[in-house]
Amino acid sequence: MEGLNQTVTHFVFLGLTSNRSLELVLLVIFFILYLLILAGNLLIIVTVTCNRCLHTPMYFFLGNLSFIDICHSSVTMPKMLFDCLFHQKIISFGGCVTQLFFLHLCASAEIFLLTVMGYDRCVAICYPLQYMSLVNMKICACLVGALWVGATIHSLVQTVLTIHLPYCGPNVIDSFFCDIPPLMKLACTDTYFTGVLIISNSGLMSLVCFLALVASYVIILISLRGQTAEGRHKAFSTCTAHLLVVVLFLGHCIFIYTRPTSSFSTDKLAAVLYTMVTPALNPVIYTLRNEEVKSSIKKLWN
Repeated sequence: MEGLNQTVTHFVFLGLTSNRSLELVLLVIFFILYLLILAGNLLIIVTVTCNRCLHTPMYFFLGNLSFIDICHSSVTMPKMLFDCLFHQKIISFGGCVTQLFFLHLCASAEIFLLTVMGYDRCVAICYPLQYMSLVNMKICACLVGALWVGATIHSLVQTVLTIHLPYCGPNVIDSFFCDIPPLMKLACTDTYFTGVLIISNSGLMSLVCFLALVASYVIILISLRGQTAEGRHKAFSTCTAHLLVVVLFLGHCIFIYTRPTSSFSTDKLAAVLYTMVTPALNPVIYTLRNEEVKSSIKKLWN
């Protein structure tokens, strides 16, 4: 890492607000929210693992989504909660790079997984007789392994492009975690070309996943025309939860990474939504609309 970082050895976060009283209130709120994220997603993982009736591709992917949500929120929230206790919020250069890498690793892994879940629903609804041969547990394990490899490559590219910029002067980040947009503003060089490469990398990944999801749902809608009312209702109930999660997560990512950083207060709000609120909502979305998961949780509790 020597040679990449000539002067800056650490960065200073400004945090969510400069109001100390409001910061302490946010500390309590986000601490409770983090506990809910851990409890809700761990409950889904344990329920899917312990109930043999849920050992199917759909719930295998749901368990992996809960695992990624725990990892995603844990990249930023513990550090942010700890920083709320102090006036000065400092992170080392190496810690900032590590946080940046794992943030994009978890975010891209979740986007890939949501795309795979769209494919799973498409096959289950449109080709039910061939479902077990097209989406069996061996194929599911291979898909999950492949998405983690793809997420690692994507995150490495983003991280290398960012840390190769020279950081020799200002070290104050107007955010509560290390991310590409605020870091690029601190670089001591013109970042236009690097920014184009980073946005192209993220944009290509998001575009491919978005088109795959659109194609899956178009095929599903065409297939539903020939099904019974009961079949359409069941298909809509499973697809609505997945579609809502896609809109919540992918929408915030597109908002942050494909627009100029003109308003940091708006960017902070979007960052809070996709790193904290969405991981907390995912268990609620999937359990409230899924009778199998709710009944399995009741059996596990009893």
